[in-house]
Amino acid sequence: MIELHRVWKVYSVGPVKVPALSDVSFRIAKGEFVVLTGASGAGKTTLLRLLYRDDLPSEGDIEVLGYDLVPLRRSRVAALRRSIGVVFQDAKLLPVRTVYENVAFVLRVLGTPRREITQRVFDALRVVGLSARAQAYPAQLSQGEAQRASLARAIVRKPPLLLADEPTGNLDDAMEAEIIDVLKDIGGGGTTVVLATHQARLAASLRRRTITLEGGRVVKDEG
Repeated sequence: MIELHRVWKVYSVGPVKVPALSDVSFRIAKGEFVVLTGASGAGKTTLLRLLYRDDLPSEGDIEVLGYDLVPLRRSRVAALRRSIGVVFQDAKLLPVRTVYENVAFVLRVLGTPRREITQRVFDALRVVGLSARAQAYPAQLSQGEAQRASLARAIVRKPPLLLADEPTGNLDDAMEAEIIDVLKDIGGGGTTVVLATHQARLAASLRRRTITLEGGRVVKDEG
């Protein structure tokens, strides 16, 4: 499903080379729920960006869903990304569209037949517990509801891989628990989930395999 072998990501800041990731290697099997943790700046977001091919490593090899990402042609990147759902800390909903329209938009872009869209959108909204808010606009949603709408948008294509980058970072404890329960349900359905969080308490409470980054290096991989 996911394999990284001796991956480095180095940025140039003037004449200085700054490593964001250093010699990172691990594997994630199909259907695993993995927590990626570490302090802010540890390299979590950089790593996720490499997994959905928003960036390339400076050195090393990455394979995701059978795609070898380093030599992957630009024409194949879109196919890779259609198989990956991504959720950010900021829900990034389109403000002038309803929840239903935000989720359906993804399918319309992909050319999904109109007759399939309604069923698939409501299936996704049902998974995240948001069916009753389908006609609400983002400004009418709580932060937790907005994040659940973002999750629905990420899973409406039924991707085999879901990457969640600090999805509970802006939420209170009650809303955080709601989002984590939804992610567990998604993972329980067979989707591979990689959840990035800087919250050590949250990572420990999940009791899932946890990969800890520190200064761009994997310092622990346990669970």
